[in-house]
Amino acid sequence: MTKFPHLRQDFTASLVVFLVALPLCVGVAVASGVPAELGLVTGIVGGLVTGFLPGSSLQVSGPAAGLTVLVFEAVQEYGLPALGIIVLAAGLLQLIMGALKLGRWFRAISVSVVEGMLAGIGLVLIAGQLYATAGLKAPASGIDKILGLPGAAVDAAGSTAALTSLVLGAATIAVMVGWKKLPKRVQAVPGALAAVILAIVATAVFDLPVATVEVKGLLDSIQPPGLDAFGGLGVGIIGTIIAFTLIASAESLFSAAAVDRLHDGPRTQYDKELMAQGAGNTICGALGALPMTAVIVRSSANVSAGARTKASRVLHGVWLLLFAALLPSTLALIPLPALAGILVHAGWKLIPFAKMVPLWKEHRGEALILVVTAVSIVAVNMFEGVLIGLALSVVKTAWEASHLKMEIIDKGAGPIQAYLSGNATFLRLPKILDSLESLPQDRPVTLDLSGLHHLDHACRTALENWAARHSSTGTEPVKVTETEKAEEAEAEKVTAA
Repeated sequence: MTKFPHLRQDFTASLVVFLVALPLCVGVAVASGVPAELGLVTGIVGGLVTGFLPGSSLQVSGPAAGLTVLVFEAVQEYGLPALGIIVLAAGLLQLIMGALKLGRWFRAISVSVVEGMLAGIGLVLIAGQLYATAGLKAPASGIDKILGLPGAAVDAAGSTAALTSLVLGAATIAVMVGWKKLPKRVQAVPGALAAVILAIVATAVFDLPVATVEVKGLLDSIQPPGLDAFGGLGVGIIGTIIAFTLIASAESLFSAAAVDRLHDGPRTQYDKELMAQGAGNTICGALGALPMTAVIVRSSANVSAGARTKASRVLHGVWLLLFAALLPSTLALIPLPALAGILVHAGWKLIPFAKMVPLWKEHRGEALILVVTAVSIVAVNMFEGVLIGLALSVVKTAWEASHLKMEIIDKGAGPIQAYLSGNATFLRLPKILDSLESLPQDRPVTLDLSGLHHLDHACRTALENWAARHSSTGTEPVKVTETEKAEEAEAEKVTAA
């Protein structure tokens, strides 16, 4: 025991994480439009491969609800054989980015963009799985899923089978929500697992006419991408690969930061963690399985259960492997409405409702970025929605960096004094010129730039041109006062000339 001083805590935690991961692995796979066994394969690789590698000691990797929408769209557009190619390429990109030490740069991505991305995914996931709870086929696009819900409700109301399926899905959600209010001893069994077990029992006892998981067998589901899978792929798949890479990496590394706040153990090494995720996704792609990310639900369960080392997440992969090898037929008992209910609950938790009001009060620009990113993902697609969010974040940062204050003092006699302070960039140039050009042409002007922290080339050129125009009417030349650094730079230019 001295060699493994925390084996008991890690063993117990691994069982808890396994019980949490099992229904989520299956649910994410079914919602992604792939065989249920592929979700287990990704969970196994997340435990046995990524779990063994350095990076973050306590966070757990596997198939994530956050990639469900993207995977479903990719499978619909390119087919299941192409999924392995996409995941494999994304994994290799992650390995390259980790080797180039780009992992830490993901922390520079605006939190609002990431939360907006997750909120958009959550909305599309909820909308799509609401159809599944009623046993109905969901439309393809995110916006059509949401707009089609009233019609789906009418269709479900006229069908006994759909209503039965809907009630079972709603009951699953109710169990998961209410499970946290039960005694701690009862909560030792994860709510998602309890909800699935109760749904299986209810379906069997009452002989409910609901669809269950289709089982193909673990080995039959694993289909490594062959050379023929590359044949029908076009240039468009590159965007999908980049989307997989960026979203999976951002979600994993933001999860790592969140998990680090939950424990006092070793901190995450971001570049190594990115390479660990890349290694896992490379293997998942080679097996034709789902992509993986670090998952905050499983990771927080791991920490809460008392895990102390990476042994807990490796062991959870062992338990998933044993289940997939010894009890695969058990999956056929799981009702699809129950899995849909689990994912509706997971999608709801992706939307940061509690943060929206404080964010709006304190940082309205960030709140706007979050909302626009989420709406763009729903209205357009995942990749372009994230790009829109990133572009807005860059524009906001540039706008704030060009904060400028302009003060005009006119005492009625003598020169008019104009003071500029802050950062004068091309973004503020229209405001600067409008104010200066509104000054009387027949009065001398003193332009004080000593309060500027930064004056870019566009602004300097525009101010020089304005000063020349203002002085061309015979008025006393504009007197310009600059900072010492700016004066020194000008002096150096004169000396060089």
